[in-house]
Amino acid sequence: MPMRPGLKRSLATFACATALAFPAEAMTIYVSNEKGNSISVIDGDSLEVTDTVEVGNRPRGIALGKDHRFLYICASDDDHIQVMDTESLEVVGTLPSGPDPELLVISPDGKRLYVANEDDNLVTVIDLESGTKVAEIPVGVEPEGMGVSPDGKTIVNTSETTNMAHFIDADTFEITGNVLVDQRPRIAEFTADGAEVWVSAEIGGTVSVIDAESLEIKKKISFSVPGLQPEALQPVGVRILKDRSKAFVALGPANRVAVIDAQSYEVTDYVLVGQRVWQLELSPDETQLFSSNGVSNDITLIDVERERARKSIPVGSYPWGIAIKP
Repeated sequence: MPMRPGLKRSLATFACATALAFPAEAMTIYVSNEKGNSISVIDGDSLEVTDTVEVGNRPRGIALGKDHRFLYICASDDDHIQVMDTESLEVVGTLPSGPDPELLVISPDGKRLYVANEDDNLVTVIDLESGTKVAEIPVGVEPEGMGVSPDGKTIVNTSETTNMAHFIDADTFEITGNVLVDQRPRIAEFTADGAEVWVSAEIGGTVSVIDAESLEIKKKISFSVPGLQPEALQPVGVRILKDRSKAFVALGPANRVAVIDAQSYEVTDYVLVGQRVWQLELSPDETQLFSSNGVSNDITLIDVERERARKSIPVGSYPWGIAIKP
């Protein structure tokens, strides 16, 4: 018997919805739980927590090494970086850091780790092969965000109280330029071509788009959501698609992720997610975006193409950082 047209459409709709709800590629998602002192491990197919790993005190920034074997964790209240084996899910070591490491990035060649140490106004440089501290770079007051250029030649640190983005030569460890941005800068994110650095200012309520060569601010992006006071719009996490067609900005207590045309710098949409959205991470194929929602204790899966929240995944207490293993 031929299938009725209406049934065909219903089945097609169901299949499409199922494909959107569950990522097609195999991946593992790691979430640091700031108050839970743990890492939630999420299966990329089922989108369910499969393991919870106890780690140090107040884990915040996390990053995977180049080969994805190790997850590096800012154990902020323990004043060091923990190393978790992603196969055994055990903490296998620690790396030196200054007091209160908050965010970290790994050099494109996978050899160095750059850490913002909030309490001593330093960026710590760690050699991952030897596990030793090779440099401490004085920066502004309360360093927070860390970025590294795609070619590995430039490091960017943001200092919350000095309200600056510091550009640092990765060979000499000297500051080559300082860019004044709005109040309490949090994240520094390079575009894939290395031409721009986007810096979010949490209290200033803006994102500054900085030309990476001239160090001039090309554009300041601001936000407006009907029914919300301006002080609720607090930009934190930033992610930009490799082709620079779209950018996404977490807006803190506004409980929304802003969608931005990364060519015109115009805000095109706002996606409602969980409460107090902190950080963002893209899936390797850039079809999904995940947000960590600190107060609602979950992460939200966003469909990048359709710009819609698809699923909420409960994790631990006060989720903060996100890293994804292909």
